[in-house]
Amino acid sequence: MSERRYAIIGTGALGGFYGARLQKAGLDVHFLLNSDYEHVKKSGLIVESKDGDFSLPQVNAYRDVAQMPQCDVVVVALKTTQNHLLPQMLPPVVKDHGAVLVLQNGLSVEAEVAQIVNNVSVIGGLCFLCANKVGPGHIRHLDYGRIILGEYIPDYALAGITDRMQQIAHDFESAGISMESAEDLLLARWKKLVWNIPYNGLSVILNAQTDELMANFHTRQLVEQLMSEVAAGAKSCDRIIPDSFIQKMLDYTDKMKPYRTSMKIDYDEHRPLEVEAIFGNPLRKAQALGVNLPRISCLYQQLKFLDTRTPKLLSDKTQQ
Repeated sequence: MSERRYAIIGTGALGGFYGARLQKAGLDVHFLLNSDYEHVKKSGLIVESKDGDFSLPQVNAYRDVAQMPQCDVVVVALKTTQNHLLPQMLPPVVKDHGAVLVLQNGLSVEAEVAQIVNNVSVIGGLCFLCANKVGPGHIRHLDYGRIILGEYIPDYALAGITDRMQQIAHDFESAGISMESAEDLLLARWKKLVWNIPYNGLSVILNAQTDELMANFHTRQLVEQLMSEVAAGAKSCDRIIPDSFIQKMLDYTDKMKPYRTSMKIDYDEHRPLEVEAIFGNPLRKAQALGVNLPRISCLYQQLKFLDTRTPKLLSDKTQQ
């Protein structure tokens, strides 16, 4: 059994699911929570899963990182819209020479973390997970769950497969999570955007689930065009995404259960959208290298407009 101690920073659908699986497998896990703290402290976590339901009546729950023990691996499972909190959250909880595992969407997120903590490994984790939080401390796992790991080296230089990646992968595999290691984290990030950019963006703008986007000829064509633009962005960074990968993502989504994307859920719940990490950062990276991505730029501008309405919509909802 691994002696590594894990911290979960952000116990939503993603952090709650993976953290609960790790604890169920016998690992020492500590959960940072916000609104669910009182409930989870008292009643623990419930996971409904296609792989089997389970509950953890008791978990190590905290509302303040100052109360948490220092951990060998700190899992960042916050939305990127909360990354401004990381300079206060990470230093107290990560051990010297430990690791920060960044389970977030978008581009350049590891570089942000590397500026906050020293003497630690920063590892990116790309999650292919369909899960929602359906109540306080209550997570519903619908499908998938695989994670691709890649270690961050400054400027996203090739890192290869490191010992730290293999150690963390072993822990997750012991919890029944399918793991894959990537030698090139930047390429893996761009490949994840092939799915995230079209489906997250269009689901919000068109008020549609993944199955609806795939069933309509026009939106399916737009999905493919957006995927091709992501590949063009990757090429600007000297990373090649083959057409076969785009077809693989289309086939993958065809077989997926009807899914309301994480960005659509955030929009429906009047929460800030991860526009900058998923759309803004890739756009700026490509544009700095002389490559324009017009369809992605259009999505970005529309989402920025919708995102500015979120505080007003939330205020109106509160006053009702």
